Amino acid sequence: MTKPANKTPPAILREDYLPPDYRIETARLHFDLGESRTIVKSQLAVVCSHDHSEGLRPLVLQGQGLKLLALKVEGRSLREKDYEITDEALTIWPETDHFTLDIETACDPGGNTELSGLYRATGMFLTQCEAEGFRKITYYPDRPDVLARFSTTIAAEREKYPVLLSNGNLVAAGELPDGRHFATWHDPFPKPAYLFAMVAGRLARIEDKFTTMSGREVALHIYVQNHNREKCRHAMDSLKQAMKWDEETYGREYDLDLFMIVATDDFNMGAMENKGLNIFNSKYVLAKSDTATDKDFQNIMGIVAHEYFHNWSGDRVTCRDWFQLSLKEGLTVFRDQQFMEDMTSPGVQRISEVNILRTHQFIEDDGPMAHPVRPDSYMEINNFYTMTVYNKGAELIRMCRTILGPEGFRKGTDLYFLRHDGQAVTTDDFVQALEDATGTDLTQFRRWYCQAGTPEIQVTRSYDALAQTYALTIKQTCLPTPGQPVKEPLHIPIALGLLDKSGADMPLQLVGEERPVAGTRLLQLREAAETFLFIKVPQEPVPSILRGFSAPLKVALNLTDVERRFLMAHDSDAFNRWDAGQQLALKLILSLVRDYQEGRPMALESKFIEAFRQILSKPTADKAFQALILTMPSETYLADALEVIDPEAVHEARKFVRQTLAGTLQETFLTVYRQNQDSGPYRLDQEATGRRSLKNVCLAYLMELADGEGRDICLRQFDQAKNMTDVMAALTSIANHAGREREEALATFYEKWQDDSLVVDKWLALQAASSLPDTLERVKALTGHPAFTLRSPNKVRSLIGAFATNQVRFHNISGAGYAFLADYILALDSLNPQIAARLASSFTTWRRYDARRQSLMQSEFERVLQAPKLSRDVYEIVAKSLNYV
Repeated sequence: MTKPANKTPPAILREDYLPPDYRIETARLHFDLGESRTIVKSQLAVVCSHDHSEGLRPLVLQGQGLKLLALKVEGRSLREKDYEITDEALTIWPETDHFTLDIETACDPGGNTELSGLYRATGMFLTQCEAEGFRKITYYPDRPDVLARFSTTIAAEREKYPVLLSNGNLVAAGELPDGRHFATWHDPFPKPAYLFAMVAGRLARIEDKFTTMSGREVALHIYVQNHNREKCRHAMDSLKQAMKWDEETYGREYDLDLFMIVATDDFNMGAMENKGLNIFNSKYVLAKSDTATDKDFQNIMGIVAHEYFHNWSGDRVTCRDWFQLSLKEGLTVFRDQQFMEDMTSPGVQRISEVNILRTHQFIEDDGPMAHPVRPDSYMEINNFYTMTVYNKGAELIRMCRTILGPEGFRKGTDLYFLRHDGQAVTTDDFVQALEDATGTDLTQFRRWYCQAGTPEIQVTRSYDALAQTYALTIKQTCLPTPGQPVKEPLHIPIALGLLDKSGADMPLQLVGEERPVAGTRLLQLREAAETFLFIKVPQEPVPSILRGFSAPLKVALNLTDVERRFLMAHDSDAFNRWDAGQQLALKLILSLVRDYQEGRPMALESKFIEAFRQILSKPTADKAFQALILTMPSETYLADALEVIDPEAVHEARKFVRQTLAGTLQETFLTVYRQNQDSGPYRLDQEATGRRSLKNVCLAYLMELADGEGRDICLRQFDQAKNMTDVMAALTSIANHAGREREEALATFYEKWQDDSLVVDKWLALQAASSLPDTLERVKALTGHPAFTLRSPNKVRSLIGAFATNQVRFHNISGAGYAFLADYILALDSLNPQIAARLASSFTTWRRYDARRQSLMQSEFERVLQAPKLSRDVYEIVAKSLNYV
């Protein structure tokens, strides 16, 4: 292998953590906003927090890309010999253990393309300080365990920037000379610098209010560009629902008099929970039925709730260090998942959560970037905003609730928030609060936080008809991951049921117990292997293992196809009913993959078609769940089940199944499609969204046929649909079929929506995700389209990011897709390293492919690694993937 041209950045180790030498009691900031030169004045009340009996240690303040203009201690200007400046920090040597430090710096928001720190985009000044952006605004101890009370004054030109916002409550505002004005904000709650926010721009304000459980009235403001003001109602309603739910479910009341949301198109993340002033990517705020899909509406509800819930699980109680990131993110993801399960169909929502975990996080766990939920080291913290920290972290919280029960878990969270309010703490502190509140020993459970990888349980079963006993032997294993060759047994909660011949749940009684337990039973697996013996089992049951996906693991259980079909028809657990069908389809498609690879004709067994027909034809109250049952496993999930990934074979086998089902069941698909038409106005309730979901699944199958009535229906739906859900469902199918209609539909759609940036993102993404052979050439052409710019993270994700997840076209055996992606990783690295690193993550599974594809991907990875001045963000992803570090 070619050695990297770049020097390996130093790793930051969790074991090296030391408390801060100094704390900041108050931070007074003054911004004099200029587009290319902003002056920031900070006045910090600094207090020594270490034992200084043998002398005071240096005060180190992080800073990047700043020009120091003035520096004073207790009003006395420091000379150059009194301090030291590097590219990363300002260091001074204090003479007393508490003092006032005044710093004046200049920065260039207009030239900040990284969108971290203070930047200007879409005519606005914005900040993004998590994880380490505040150091690009002013010199400061930029670490999450330094909490201060902030007061912020913003001065700007009134005509261009009439709205001036920051954290907390507005305490003063007024006019300044030369057409300028100011606003001063005060946040009474101590917070780390990563939760600081500031916004200035010409923005419209949408207002509402919420009365808390203690009777306080909170003003709610959403700020958007004026032309988007009619798209905020759903976000506002979602916020109010989240506030009410958090009071009822966790007893958490909002603490300021004002809660604000600002929406912007130019944002690296989905949203940010800055105290009292959340900044959102516009796609998670703006929605109307003619511009947003049902999925968009659901995402907005979930993400608005997520950021609001952070007010307690992240803001009031925050992280001691970035290794504890899942302390706030895992807990808050779980809280937003609970909220969405209560607001929508619980089964459908849970399936969606597990789908994300199995198709993304499990793959992360199996690759070079595998890391524990609480990592031990990192080079660049931005690379650890991962599915493992967020989604697997949420599963750990869910397991805690499963083990403790809802009441015990609530007692634990109440104690956690009470005990640690206003503190920066660790995941161990959270688990300790659960233990102390309930008397439960979670010592072994803590291993989930420090062990990487996806565990697997192997389940064997044995029924003794004479003794009427049923034995389940469960063995847990976990493959080695980078830096962790040996795994210790985990504490795993396994929810299960046993179904009798009628499909009903049997009462379950373990040997030694006095009485049976009805319905789902929770087993606590703690050893490497354990046997659970059930008594008084009158007939051999069909086991339903891991109900509700009670732990984030893989299950090896040798069920027959007959048993899986039985579970599909009868299991009382929605997740396992769906998963039984997924496993049947997985087994079938993988067998067809082998047929395709070996040149044998593919054929679909009649039993599978008949089972599919029954699901399709059987009326059900939850049509969204029915639609999920009818959806084949994704190509990503199928590919991960192969020892050596063959993207073409997976695509062709899955396509064959869909085409065969469409051809055989065409009339049934047509009937169900027609039965689920909406004739009235658009509604967002569960019944209406379920109907649209089922109808559009049927439409997608019908469009698998080369011609016929389905094609005409699809074109008609595209032309006549009154909501974006139905329009996008039709256009997505059309975009996967070459021909004049495709080009006309894409052109018509763009002409209508070219002025709506978020809708244009959909237009870009569906073309990048097309399975047609010309997809790469189309994507290349679109990079030159007026709708695309490298400076917009949303545009990059929609076009280049979507193409990089297109299994069959990105992984074309020519390697052209790999070269294309590497070119854009390099082009983006100097503009926005965070987005470049996200794209580089698409290569991390390169060792899972055949030798030719491995060689091609490795070559592109090494080309990236040879680039001069490569960012730490990209370097870490590439070097770890190549096993250089």
